[in-house]
Amino acid sequence: MGFIKAFSGAIGGTFADQWKDFYGPKSGVPATAAVFQAEPQGTNAGRGSNTQGSENIITNGSKIIVPEGCALITVQDGQITGLITEPGGFEFRSDDPNSKSFFAGDGIISSTIKTSWERFKFGGQPGSQQLAFYVNLKEIPNNKFGTQSEIYWNDAFLNTQVGAVTRGTYTLKIVDPLLFLKNFVPANYLGANAPVFDFADMDNDAATQLFNEVVSTLSAAFSNYTNDPSKGNRISNIQGDQIGFAQAMSKAVEDAYQWKSSRGLEIVKTAILAIEYDEDTKKLLSDVKKADALSGARGNAFMQQAVARGVEAAGENPNGGGAAMAFMGMGMNAAGGMMGGVAQPNTNTPNPFMTAGTPAPAQTPVQPAPVDQTPAQPVAPQPATSTEPTAGTSASATDPYQELTKLKSLLDAGVITEEDFNAKKKQLLGI
Repeated sequence: MGFIKAFSGAIGGTFADQWKDFYGPKSGVPATAAVFQAEPQGTNAGRGSNTQGSENIITNGSKIIVPEGCALITVQDGQITGLITEPGGFEFRSDDPNSKSFFAGDGIISSTIKTSWERFKFGGQPGSQQLAFYVNLKEIPNNKFGTQSEIYWNDAFLNTQVGAVTRGTYTLKIVDPLLFLKNFVPANYLGANAPVFDFADMDNDAATQLFNEVVSTLSAAFSNYTNDPSKGNRISNIQGDQIGFAQAMSKAVEDAYQWKSSRGLEIVKTAILAIEYDEDTKKLLSDVKKADALSGARGNAFMQQAVARGVEAAGENPNGGGAAMAFMGMGMNAAGGMMGGVAQPNTNTPNPFMTAGTPAPAQTPVQPAPVDQTPAQPVAPQPATSTEPTAGTSASATDPYQELTKLKSLLDAGVITEEDFNAKKKQLLGI
C-alpha cells in the first residue's frame, strides 16, 4: 500500500480530470499553521464532481497533490502509513507492488526523517479510516516570547550578573514531521474533521507550552550568546544578530527540552523588539561606553589635551606651579624624580628658576661672639635662609613650564630627539 509518483511540479488539467478522489490542502490555512488535514475536492475548476469517494477512506487510484514546502502524512487508524516530502502529484495504490509509502527525495530533510520513518511506519491494508494531513515545512513566523519581570544571567564581558526585561518573536521550523506528529501534536488534531494546529491559536495548549518553555530558557539563551567569544561577548549585539541569537536560543531550549531530537522542531530566527536593562546594568553599560570612547588613540589625544590645559592653567595661576609640575610629570612618566628634586631644594646650588647673571640671595651676616671671661668660640657661617631675590632683582625671563611644553611639542613632532629633550629638561629644572 502506497503511492506512485505521477509528476513533479505544478498540477496539470489532465491529472485533475482522471480522479476518483482528488486531495488537496485545506483552504484558508494561515501561515502560522503547522498541521492541517488534506481534503477531498468535491469539484475541480468546473470539470466535474467526485461522487465515487468514501468518507474518511482514501480510495484506491485517488490522486493527491503535495505543494512546495509541505509534507503529506497518511494515517490509518492512528498509525502512520505514508510520508511524502517531495512536491508534486501522486496516485494512491494499495494493490500495486511498485507503490511506495516513503518519498523524501535527496533533500536535507530526507536524511533527518529516514530514521524516524523506520521507527513509526505501519504497513497495514486499507481499513476503516484513512486520513491524510499536511505538515508545514516552511518557517512558521510570529511566535512570541517575552518576560514580565527581569531575567538574570552572568555576563563575561561585564564580569558580573546583569538583568533585563525583554520581548520579541521567533520563527519555527518543523525539521522532522514524523517526530512532530508522533510525539507532540495532540490526538484531537489528527482525527477526522480535525481543527487546524495553529501556533497562533490562543486555545492551542501545545503552542502555549512552547511559549512557556522558551521564556523559561531566555536567561540561558542570553548567557549562551554573551559568553560566546565568537559573538564578541557584547549584549549590545543581540538585537542586530537575529540568526546568532536564534542559535543561542535554540541551543538553550534543546538542552532543556530536546525540541529537535524529540519533537522535530527548531528555532531559526529571532527578532528582539525591546530590551530594558535594570538600573545596575544600565550604569555598567554607561561606564563601558565611556571606557570605549577613551580607548586607543582617542584616549591618548584626550590625555594630551588635558595635560596642555593643566599647564596653561598653571601658567595663569601664580600659586599653581607645584600642581602643574606634578601634572606634567605624570604625563612624562617622571613625576617621582621631578617632585623629589623640587620638594627638597639644595641651597648650595643655584636656584634653577633664576636666570644667569642674577645676584645670589643675600647671606645672613655672622654675629661676633660676645665678650666674656671665657675665650670666644668661632661661630660657623649660617646657610642662606631665603631663596627670594633681593630688591631690584629682575624676574626670570623664561618660564620653565612653558619652555618644557614647547619642547614636548617639538619632541612629538620629531624636530628634536629624546636625548635633546631630556638634556634641556634637566637644565631647566636643575636636575
